[in-house]
Amino acid sequence: MPASRPPTRAHRPWRGRAAALGLPVLLALGACAPAPPAAPAAPAPSTPSTSPAPAAEDPEPAPTRSPASPQLLLAAQADGDGLAVVDPAIRRGSAVVDRIRVGAAPWDVAVHEGTGRVFVSTAEGVAVVDLATRERTDLLRYRHRPDRVAYGEYRPGGLGLAVSPDGERVHVAVSTGSESFLETLDSGSGEVVSSVPVGLRPFDVLVSADGDEVYTVDHDAFTVTVVDTATGAARPVEVAPFGTEGGLSSFEKPHYAVLDDGGDLLLPYQGRALARVDPESGEVTTTRLTADTHQHGVARAADGTLVIAGNGPFGNAGSGPSIEVVAPGGRSTVLPTERRHETVTTWQDGRGRTHGVLAGGYTQDGAWDGMTVVPLDAALGGRDTSYEIHVPGRPQSVVPVTLPDSDHEEGPS
Repeated sequence: MPASRPPTRAHRPWRGRAAALGLPVLLALGACAPAPPAAPAAPAPSTPSTSPAPAAEDPEPAPTRSPASPQLLLAAQADGDGLAVVDPAIRRGSAVVDRIRVGAAPWDVAVHEGTGRVFVSTAEGVAVVDLATRERTDLLRYRHRPDRVAYGEYRPGGLGLAVSPDGERVHVAVSTGSESFLETLDSGSGEVVSSVPVGLRPFDVLVSADGDEVYTVDHDAFTVTVVDTATGAARPVEVAPFGTEGGLSSFEKPHYAVLDDGGDLLLPYQGRALARVDPESGEVTTTRLTADTHQHGVARAADGTLVIAGNGPFGNAGSGPSIEVVAPGGRSTVLPTERRHETVTTWQDGRGRTHGVLAGGYTQDGAWDGMTVVPLDAALGGRDTSYEIHVPGRPQSVVPVTLPDSDHEEGPS
């Protein structure tokens, strides 16, 4: 992993074009490429290591959290076993104000504020964290348990994850390497209530507002699978605005999605198209995006503004890494950046302003120990006032949270 660099602005000229890279290099860098064969020496960045990774420790003392921040972030430290509590208002030193050990190779995070619990998909099971004590209280085991503990994009175990509106069920995508399943677990007993086959490597899982349906974003299958939570019936919907040519080697595959107010799923593709999926009818429509870059994570603010992470010139996309901010009316701002990002969320600072936050734990070459914070009002006004914060351990998934105990000030363990 590249060494962490001091905080900088996101807006920089991009140096390089796709034409300078041959296909083997692109496949090594792109998160859409198939898993490479095991190498005789150390694994490539996209190949999981089967040896335990050390816990991600913060080498710097954790500063006191800014009292002006009403909201913090939780970030899965994918290179180790931690869930970092992050204050994005801290721009000097580490932005991590606490760290909770949850289990090896955490991937996704879901918060249920009604019960004060957090759920984290790890290589071994779903970790349950009590927000009040900031401790792991349980580890819910998968039905399809991995035969080894590994790290990286291709590791077996839990991937995308979502919690039901009532907090009683946890829906987690579990990959065995050759198959994937949506497992529904009782959040109290840990019992696996159901296990439904879905498309290969579901990076993301979402649940409908009423809890009646769950959606898996099946990265290697070009599909979104709609699962009825009452019957377990699963219905795949192909979402491939640029076709499925290239199969596993394609870069035009789905990664992450958000739900809009009407219950449709929105998925960005290549900085060229935003796919809208009606889960009831299966209809897929598209609108234009302008970043022209290989896109991964997406978040939606309360007013409908979208923030999308772009990672460079892969597949049919020709521009460098960027952050695309799309207003509800469709107007788009693109902020070029040298950094790559994996997932995106939104965060409100102490003055009530909304920011996009992009996690630096890109699943392939280019991951870095930090996040980029983008004030959305400035971005849509044509100004790049973004800044970076330091978060160790390759933060991969990030979600906002309001902690019940604001006086808890322990540093990373």
